[in-house]
Amino acid sequence: MNTPDKPHILVCNDDGIEGEGLHVLASSMKKIGRVTVVAPAEPHSGMSHAMTLGVPLRIRKYSRNNRFFGYTVSGTPVDCIKVALSHIMPSKPDLIVSGINYGSNTATNVLYSGTVAAALEGALQGITSLAFSLATYEHADFTFAGKFARRLARKVLTEGLPDDTVLSVNIPNVPESQIAGVVVTEQGRSRWAESAIERNDMYGNPYYWLNGTLTLLDHDIRRDEFAVRDNYVSVTPLSCDLTNHGFIGTLKRWNLQK
Repeated sequence: MNTPDKPHILVCNDDGIEGEGLHVLASSMKKIGRVTVVAPAEPHSGMSHAMTLGVPLRIRKYSRNNRFFGYTVSGTPVDCIKVALSHIMPSKPDLIVSGINYGSNTATNVLYSGTVAAALEGALQGITSLAFSLATYEHADFTFAGKFARRLARKVLTEGLPDDTVLSVNIPNVPESQIAGVVVTEQGRSRWAESAIERNDMYGNPYYWLNGTLTLLDHDIRRDEFAVRDNYVSVTPLSCDLTNHGFIGTLKRWNLQK
């Protein structure tokens, strides 16, 4: 830590430097530490852990209301973390916070999320990392989300997290008075039923918009998506290890060498 009372916090997101949730999160973190903001120049939702290869990345200073706010990177959220650690920050931060994302990152959404990927990249680099998402795509009110992010950040700075582990936090888009509580959850099984909407351009050539709805497959408050729909803040510990450990024994019995 840089000083006992002023941890250095790196703030990133996947909605881009203009994202309202990013500005709320940065403002909230400034109340507990020194903040460096490094975010994509443009929205990069759904990029998961993608990196930019074979194309140069550009770093730009970004000002808001004529005051320096942070840096943009012409790449993905993971690019932002890598560039921040290697070329912007003089030393590793004490904490990385990613978000506050528009839309929940629960269940299988975790696999697609650039917000969660930025936090996971931080964990891979040995830095305590958190991801925050607000469960809405419209009429977003980040007030309580910013407050809760600060509360959890303080706790994590004190307690720490296991290696290669991040906390993915999903917050209902309701006033604080309607928050039912905070629950520690597991990643749910709910998944998207997707479709591709076909349209034609001015020359008659088809193009497609991906669309879909999240099908709720969990009915237990211990699962992230169900908890959020019940107005609970969901806090899910995620690991970088994707191994299905319960299947290893069975797979070994297949005797694959024959």
